[in-house]
Amino acid sequence: MQLHQLRYFVAVAEVRHFTQAADVVGITQPSLSKQIHALEADLGAPLFERVRGNIALTAAGEVLLPLATRILADVETATREVQELVGLRRGRVRLGATPSLATSLAPPVLRRFRDAHPTVDLRVEEGGSQDLVRDLLHGDLDLALIIMPGQGADPGLRVDPILRESLVVASVDEVPTASATGELRITDLRDQPMVMFREGYDLRDATIQACREAGFEPTFAVDGGEMDAVLSFVEAGLGIALVPGIVLARRPGVRITPLAPPGVRRTIAVARRRDVVPTHAGRELRRILLDYIQSAIDRDELPPGVDPL
Repeated sequence: MQLHQLRYFVAVAEVRHFTQAADVVGITQPSLSKQIHALEADLGAPLFERVRGNIALTAAGEVLLPLATRILADVETATREVQELVGLRRGRVRLGATPSLATSLAPPVLRRFRDAHPTVDLRVEEGGSQDLVRDLLHGDLDLALIIMPGQGADPGLRVDPILRESLVVASVDEVPTASATGELRITDLRDQPMVMFREGYDLRDATIQACREAGFEPTFAVDGGEMDAVLSFVEAGLGIALVPGIVLARRPGVRITPLAPPGVRRTIAVARRRDVVPTHAGRELRRILLDYIQSAIDRDELPPGVDPL
């Protein structure tokens, strides 16, 4: 079994098409097919089968795919680590962050990292926590700023909680059912039209769960937006939304109404793959992140609605 054979196998498994996979890895289709056949001969089992004209993984292929993906990710990490040590090329670090954290916590941290390490290649991916966890497990990210899921973290990840944030109600006008204290209970949102995030967004799950725990299903005025779209829909008066207060700092047209205790709170965490030794650049970015948070705590400069753990 050769590493290049595993790369070819993963490429075919991802696109489910031999010709397209050959284009992805940069070889001819006959050459790719020959290497897949050689890999199957070494393993003693077929990896693909044709089902109604489509390529599908066999049971052996299903077993091999996650192992091959992990092996290739580990080889890439090992190669990058050694090359960083001997100075063959610049280091690289790949950070994932949820939309709210990508626009609030990540920028000052990345600025500090860039000032200290200007030759390191920084790559940032913005997405929901579910997507970021998947990318971490696939080896596509080194670190990610995620929201801790209610059911607990994936066992394949090391997840360190760092902060807790509170959600607020974003609206254009005062919500009619607001109390004299200026706070809203979740039950006050029962008949309010809501602008909802797309599937896969942590805020969608948090909003729906909070409403259901209060005994009702939310009413969607608009369903399926990203962060910027949801806030724009709120500004247009289409409905209200539950969002972190930190994303509204540059939205003067949006009214912020806090939730009455206990409210809706989420835990922010930094995550990485448990079975992969982080690179020098990844360890340094994590150190700078934690130093920045501690400095903000010491100076009482955490964003509104964000509290230390």
